[in-house]
This record gives sequence, structure tokens and C-alpha cells, in this order.
Amino acid sequence: MAPRSAIITVMLRAAEKAAKSLVRDFGEVELLQVSRKGPADFVSNADLKAEQTLRAELARARPDYGFLLEEGGTVGGKDAGHRWIVDPLDGTTNFLHGMPHWAISIGLEREGEIVAGVVHAPIQDEVFWAEKGQGAFVNARRLRVSSRRRLDEAVIATGIPFKGRGDHAGFVAELGAVMAETAGVRRFGVASLDLAWVAAGRFDGFWETDLKPWDVAAGLLLVTEAGGFVSEIGGGRNPLFGPSVLAANQHLHLMLGKVLRAARRGDGHADGRAAG
Repeated sequence: MAPRSAIITVMLRAAEKAAKSLVRDFGEVELLQVSRKGPADFVSNADLKAEQTLRAELARARPDYGFLLEEGGTVGGKDAGHRWIVDPLDGTTNFLHGMPHWAISIGLEREGEIVAGVVHAPIQDEVFWAEKGQGAFVNARRLRVSSRRRLDEAVIATGIPFKGRGDHAGFVAELGAVMAETAGVRRFGVASLDLAWVAAGRFDGFWETDLKPWDVAAGLLLVTEAGGFVSEIGGGRNPLFGPSVLAANQHLHLMLGKVLRAARRGDGHADGRAAG
């Protein structure tokens, strides 16, 4: 295992402190105060407390860095080249329904590039972390993306648009096309963990649209440091701030992208059975 740098240590300690409060709240989820951000989109006092903890811990260690926070928005810092991108509770809907699949996500952006990332899943006792050029890990184990070369052997993760969010008809077309070419599609509702599981080889690929930077910042680095490829579905190279995310290993990334683009055009499915 690569030694954990000072910056990764800061991020891990912040995530672990926030996780303690979230785990307590998860045990008493029926008592939480919940407000609605939009149709089927919620924020709880658990989210807000966790974000306050993360912001305080990260600012204590690096007081000049700025923030991009899911709940708190953009906070400028004296150091314009560094910014924390934080989702204090990715999977709030799962959390509020008592489903033990949610995570804390922290990414460090340096001059527009993610250089460190942590995704902490406290209930599973798994901490995924990566630093640019140093590899990706879960706890103490090195991560590698899967080596599968055929879509018909691959399990792909996605996110499904809900009420008031996303292009429902477009997603249905994409889902139908991917279902027809793969061994299965999974939807667990936590983009940061979907990407972490691609990095771990548990999923062979992932796609979703209309995500926010805090959903994917850490996960994108995990995938690339584990040997995978990330892009926009249309091929653009800015999935952090772009309209879509596509992640997979080197063999499946191009094939999965072809299937998705063909589905959006309505001209049939690309053949994903042959090696890329």
C-alpha cells in the first residue's frame, strides 16, 4: 500500500468524524427533521450537521482552501487554486428510508483537476481513497478495475431520474439498450459508491446524467487511479462539470459509449460482444 499523504490523512479524519454523527442519526432516522429541496429531493439535519463537521475539520487543516458544498454552495478561499468538493451524505433518500447504502464524498480540486478523493461508506466499514499518481485503495487494499472485455459478461451501474429531475424518456431508451447488451444493470442510488465500485471491479461500468460535481469528484479519481477511463457519454472530457458521466475499464468504455449514443439517436444498439 502506498503511504497515506498528509492531505489524504486530513480527508480521512474529517470523513471519519462526520461518519460518527451520521451513524448515530441513521440509528434514529425516524426522529430526523427533513425538508424538501425539490420534488422527491430531500435534505435532513443529518446532512447539515455532517457538512458542518466536514467544513470545520477541513478548514482547520487547510484554512485557505475554498469549498464547493452540496448544501452550502460555493465558499471562496484565499488560495484560489485549491477547493474542497464535498457531499456530506450521498444517498440521502436511502438514508431516510433506512437503507444502509450511503456515503460521504470528499474531493480536492487543484487548478481545476481532482487530485485526491475519499468515499467513506461507514455502514460497510469501507473507506475508498485515491491520490493522483498514487493509485486507488479501499481501506488497505489496492484497487483495480475489472478486466472483462465483453458487454454480455458485464454488470453496469446507473442512476435513474426521479420526479422533477432528468430526461425520463431518454433514460428509458438508454436503459433498454444497455439491458439488451449486458449481463445486468444495477441502480443503488449513490453515485459516489457506484464509481468506487467500478474502481473496485465490482461493477464493470457506470453511466448517469445530470449529476453534480460533489456526486462524482472523488469517484472519478478512484476510477482513473484504478486503471479505468472516465468521460462524458458523448465523449467530452469534462465529466466533473459536464452533463453526463461514463466510467468503465479500457475494454468496455468505448463499447458502452457506443450503445448509449446509439440509444439516444434511436438507431439501434452497437454490438458489444466483441472485444474492443
